Amino acid sequence: MHWIPAYVALGSNLDRPEVQVETALAHIAGIPRTRRVLHSGFYASAPMGPADQPEFVNAVAGLLTQLPPRELLEQFKRIEREMGRTPPPMRWGPRRIDLDLLLYDALQIEEPGLTVPHAGIHERNFVLYPLADIAPAIVIPGRGPVGELARQLGSGGLKPIARATGRR
Repeated sequence: MHWIPAYVALGSNLDRPEVQVETALAHIAGIPRTRRVLHSGFYASAPMGPADQPEFVNAVAGLLTQLPPRELLEQFKRIEREMGRTPPPMRWGPRRIDLDLLLYDALQIEEPGLTVPHAGIHERNFVLYPLADIAPAIVIPGRGPVGELARQLGSGGLKPIARATGRR
């Protein structure tokens, strides 16, 4: 079986968010038949939902996997549960950890519970900028190259957190 490139967004705004994102990156590195190749820098962003919650810390990791898309997503959901994620009290509310499958090769998938590319990816600078850190030329099917989409959207309110891009 061959290796497929995939990208996952990570976000947290509870319980020391940088630590939560680092912990999730470590868990992702342990997914069977999957290799975490690199991850972006960390970014602070205002919450997308209700404003009366802490800032989010966001990052993106690039993977190579032999798992099919649904199985990879199930691994992300398992990690969220193991890290203590509970459903937020409201849509886009605070959360300990959020892992979203952004891209899986160049596939476009629209199934119950699985949408690839992730819905709204092209409208969220807290996803596009970290993704552009590690894969600026990758094309979001039906939308265009990540680097160009990030430039068009702008960085409004997004703040890099002083960290090195990691290859672990």
